[in-house]
Amino acid sequence: MYGQGLSPSAYAGSMENYPAGWEADVVLRDGGTAHLRPIVPADAEALSRMHEAQSPESVYLRFFAPLPRLPKRDLERFVNVDHHDRVALIMLIGDDIIGVGRFDKISATSAEVAFNIADAHQGRGIGSILLEHLAAAARESGIRKFTAEVLPQNRSMLQVFQAAGYEVTRGFDDGVVAVNFDIDPTTRSIEVQASREHRAEALSVRTVLHPTSVVVIGASRKRNSTGHLLIRNITAAKFTGDLWVVHPEADQIAGVQAYRTLEDLPGTADLAVIAVPAESATEVVQECAAHGVKAVLVISSGFAETGDEGAELQRRMVATSRAYGMRVVGPNSFGLVNEAADVSLNASLAPFLPDSGSLGLFSQSGALGTALLSAAKNRGLGISTFVSAGNRADMSGNDVLQYWEEDPDTKTVGLYLESIGNPRKFSRIARRVSRVKPIIVIKSDLTGRELPPGHIVRTSSLAPNTLDQVLGQAGVIRADTIHQLFDLAQVFSTQSLPAGRRVGVIGNSAAMATLLVQRSRSEGLHVEAEPVSLHPEVDAERFRTELDAMYARDDIDSVIVTFTPSAGAEEAEIAAHLSEAAARSQKTTVACFLGIHGVKDELTTYLTDDEGARVSRTVPSYVGPEDAVWALARATDYSRWRAADHGRFLEIEDLDDKGVRSIIESALSDARPGTPVRLERSDTRALLSCYGIEVLPYITAASVEEGLAAAEEIGYPVALKAVTNVLRHRMELGGVRLNIDSPEELREDFTAIQRIIRQVIGDSDPLVDVQTMAPHGVPCVIRAGEDPLLGPLLSFSLAGDTTELLGDVSHRVAPLTDREAGDMIKSIKASPRLFGYRGLPPMNIDPLGNVLERLSVLVERHPQIRELVIHPMVATETEGHVLSARIDLLLDPTRIDSTRRLLS
Repeated sequence: MYGQGLSPSAYAGSMENYPAGWEADVVLRDGGTAHLRPIVPADAEALSRMHEAQSPESVYLRFFAPLPRLPKRDLERFVNVDHHDRVALIMLIGDDIIGVGRFDKISATSAEVAFNIADAHQGRGIGSILLEHLAAAARESGIRKFTAEVLPQNRSMLQVFQAAGYEVTRGFDDGVVAVNFDIDPTTRSIEVQASREHRAEALSVRTVLHPTSVVVIGASRKRNSTGHLLIRNITAAKFTGDLWVVHPEADQIAGVQAYRTLEDLPGTADLAVIAVPAESATEVVQECAAHGVKAVLVISSGFAETGDEGAELQRRMVATSRAYGMRVVGPNSFGLVNEAADVSLNASLAPFLPDSGSLGLFSQSGALGTALLSAAKNRGLGISTFVSAGNRADMSGNDVLQYWEEDPDTKTVGLYLESIGNPRKFSRIARRVSRVKPIIVIKSDLTGRELPPGHIVRTSSLAPNTLDQVLGQAGVIRADTIHQLFDLAQVFSTQSLPAGRRVGVIGNSAAMATLLVQRSRSEGLHVEAEPVSLHPEVDAERFRTELDAMYARDDIDSVIVTFTPSAGAEEAEIAAHLSEAAARSQKTTVACFLGIHGVKDELTTYLTDDEGARVSRTVPSYVGPEDAVWALARATDYSRWRAADHGRFLEIEDLDDKGVRSIIESALSDARPGTPVRLERSDTRALLSCYGIEVLPYITAASVEEGLAAAEEIGYPVALKAVTNVLRHRMELGGVRLNIDSPEELREDFTAIQRIIRQVIGDSDPLVDVQTMAPHGVPCVIRAGEDPLLGPLLSFSLAGDTTELLGDVSHRVAPLTDREAGDMIKSIKASPRLFGYRGLPPMNIDPLGNVLERLSVLVERHPQIRELVIHPMVATETEGHVLSARIDLLLDPTRIDSTRRLLS
């Protein structure tokens, strides 16, 4: 019974060569979910059922002939495949097959592909998803081209091929359209996939957050029970849709009519809120699926956060829900909220809510849900939507980000994340969302080293600041605390984005003005104008005059106002004028009214917008100057990031991916899963050459005579380097000798290096590289490869022990734009050495950037590259030289965000 969460991978040992890694839960075009997996012999009955339910027209379009039933011989052939030369993938909802995609290999590098989509499910994007997954499976088998024969009237199938983003060619012969296309990912196919994924996932979240009917299952008649509280909260929020309760005995709970079963409801519920014991959750989810429920919110605890047994209950519940087309929020969720006037839903455990506003909140912690909502209410910040993911077993921050990107009611996004199951996907989505809406993430472990109970993610061995840099690359703003999140949200929710870094400071305390100036400069803001320090007992008129003068200045982008209680002006009067002046000027403003309470209303003013609507503008006020400056500085950083030119992705013609694939496949031909393979040095040079990266020539010698001959061939001066990794880059240990310009010097140095190799590692036949001597410059280290957590990652640093000891390394995820490559180089603390430090000539960093961009494309396209290290690449005044490189490969790539759509 696969539809009950038991997929073939659960007993794959009985099925030879079953590729369990091809299984996936996917989101369809309309936001529903389905399960995709390879076909197995036990699917024969379900396949027959699907075929016999098809219309005669659909059967004819697939088989080019009337075929009311599948002949037994054909049926057996369809369900018995080898998962290599003959592959078939099926998509299921419950126990019903709703789509089939298959390919049959017709040559070493090409295969014929065919699809069959159930009539009742056509138009849901099933063919496009099957094509993505078939192409990924085919590439694993070395297939690079798909062909298909399609009847001209089968326009929907022809559209699937055409719209996939591949370069499709067509031919017409004997009444049939022959379609051919390469299946290697292209820029266009990747864009198409991301766009479809975005639309589908955004719609699936909208289904959860915009229900027209809600049913609460598991509510008790006891007032202090979870279910009872949920019903009271939904009722108190004046939910605009229908609210029902399922209880086997009660007639009503909390004033809401109760029904004995889901079957007794007067309609179909869009959202089921489940508060039953964990052991009963899967059964309840199955009942929901049987009655057409679209999504479930699981408040119940007792799942993965309790241990292995609970984790299995959680897995079965989620698998069942997805298999029947439903999304899951939770389990162990605090609930969800949608403040939109046409929804007004509080399906949470919060007894209070902030006002309606423009801040979207997401929390992985149920316990912190109350804290987030309470903080927003206390600050006077309105929210648009709130989602507590609990154990994040299904719906994640990635999903909700997809929704918020499109949601007109959400202007700012706040996330509390304890872990990120798919950081690469998060970074990819956040890059896009940050260009239109600020994203604030409360700092937590995130890398998976100290996971909270119930959270399952991969871990990374990289430095803790790596993910900070990756999220910074995506424009995400990091906050250490809930306090900081709302400090910053106040600016984004109430003010225009700062136009620049120039700040003006005004207040009635010289000491406070000095603190603000010092803090602003330390946070990267520019205080070029003298602060206006008024007398502590300044009157309101003088303060107003000076404030208006500051807003009128052209050399100030933002204003910081501080005011302390005194015998002079009334704080309420100052606050009222400040809010009006700030609203008129449109300059970003933050305030610090020290020791003053009760001016919140005066800090808000009302204006009429261009459409004649009355809108409020509030100046955010902070309890301390540090908070005000920090929030303004981060808002300014974001504004500058958003306005910046982020560059262009590399588009070059001299990339030989076929050559790279040939080298990789040959090297991995005898590899074992999970065991890294070190590429031969000659193959490393050849692979890099396929991407236009040339290693400075060298010849490996085993004796002094061979070394002398190599030097004569290369030409003096030369460098000598121990081949062994222990000594190769260790000049201080004698493993490297430079600027050798005569045979006599070479003989002496070669002998010395061989002697050291014998002493250090005991090699009786030590090898030494004789290499062209590179011009003087700055040696750098570039790394690229597949991180288990972040996917294809690049790192840059200067060579040397100091860099390693201090961790002065920049990191970015692929793909890289030209600007991002340049930023990588400039962002390390030691970068001044490349730009004329202490009178040295500046180096040409363009070759470094070019290599970073090329490697970005290389590791993006070839996930088998576990680690590629260029150590060193020497940057000179005019060019760059790669002196040494090594590559480790892995037969089974670890990438979790791949060229096929799946829920993760």
